[in-house]
Amino acid sequence: MTVNPLNRVLVLRRIEVLTQAVVLLLAVTWLKIPLDLAPMMAVIALLAAVNLLTRWRLARGAPVSEGEIFAHLAIDVGALAVLLYFAGGSTNPFVSLFLLPPTLAAAMLPARYAWSMAAITLLAYTFLIFWKLPLPPPQGDLAQFDALLARATGGASEHAIHSSGFALHILGMWLNFVISVGIVAFFLTRMAAALKQRERELAAAREAVLRDEQILSLGTLAAGAAHQLGTPLATMAVVIRELELNHGSSDAELRDDLLLLREQVDRCKLTISQILASSGQGREESLRSLALDAYLHHVLDEWQLIRPQARLSATLRGWQPAPLIAAERTLEQALLNLLDNAADAADANGASQEVLRFTASWDADCCRIEILDAGSGLDAEARNRHGEAFFTTKADDGERAGGLGIGLFLTNATLERLGGKVELFNRDAPQGGACTRVTLPLARLKAQS
Repeated sequence: MTVNPLNRVLVLRRIEVLTQAVVLLLAVTWLKIPLDLAPMMAVIALLAAVNLLTRWRLARGAPVSEGEIFAHLAIDVGALAVLLYFAGGSTNPFVSLFLLPPTLAAAMLPARYAWSMAAITLLAYTFLIFWKLPLPPPQGDLAQFDALLARATGGASEHAIHSSGFALHILGMWLNFVISVGIVAFFLTRMAAALKQRERELAAAREAVLRDEQILSLGTLAAGAAHQLGTPLATMAVVIRELELNHGSSDAELRDDLLLLREQVDRCKLTISQILASSGQGREESLRSLALDAYLHHVLDEWQLIRPQARLSATLRGWQPAPLIAAERTLEQALLNLLDNAADAADANGASQEVLRFTASWDADCCRIEILDAGSGLDAEARNRHGEAFFTTKADDGERAGGLGIGLFLTNATLERLGGKVELFNRDAPQGGACTRVTLPLARLKAQS
């Protein structure tokens, strides 16, 4: 999720207000420095009020412009300039905090704002060189500490003459360094994390665009193939009908084979009709509401028509009454592809007579499906590349046609578009084979009441 830059400014200002209040309190109570508290406390309170008001405005969802972010940074510069005016001006070690607003502007805003902020801070710094209230010298224990530091650095006579408050300056510089390092580290680490997140989002978006382009190409080819296959299928249907009329009555085995062929041709024609029809229908026009368990039974019945020789064991369990869903044809096709892959894996392993197990469970929010096959399982390459376009483990061995490598790819794309996912992994011994697990949120599928 992208973070609003103004939110970062508000977090930093919260730290700024707290730090300024603590430093001012320590300067008056511990260091016994006689400062003009009224205007300095008023400036800190004003910053806190601006922060609260801005937080309230952001909560209302109003958009944030670059000019507004620049204005907030300018407010921070003005507040710092006023505080330093009452505390020694350019001689105060905290004057280097003027570097932070241009740094933030350069990181968050276009170049013109960064240069403008640099000019504003330069003017404020220059002003404080000539106009400021001098910082009173240290008193009590701090004065002794000042003399000790001056002797340790070899500048005792010079500092004694000018009464410059060397210890106070050193202490202030140290504290200023701590604050500056903390703020810069905090801000830059957050920005680096945001940039990495943005890069991940862009990479995911690029992958999605490439996948959508592949799906569009496949859809175009599928529509063209559907159009071209209409005539051959019609011819096959006519020939099969003639064979039934001429030879079906005398040979029962031939009659059963011709019946199976006619059913498969009819199924192909229906699929082609659905492909061509779905391209011109909207989602609402092509959907009808079904209870989830009834929908899954429908999918399994459809698959048994396609693979009549396959043995299937189905277990459906979940909340009753099952939620009503309105699923597109693409979801049904995705589930059929997974069932086909499981049956093909069993056939390739010589276990075509083994039972294919289909288990579905659901609650009000999610449906979980597992398909257990009796194949040889997934090798290392299949585990790493499953779901890639045009990658297949189905070889053409003369008896079975090889795969095209698009079934699982389209299934992944369909389920991801609906917020779901597909996982493939090997089953533990002694069962062997692979498990295909589908997790499908129901939020996008539930029928509108």
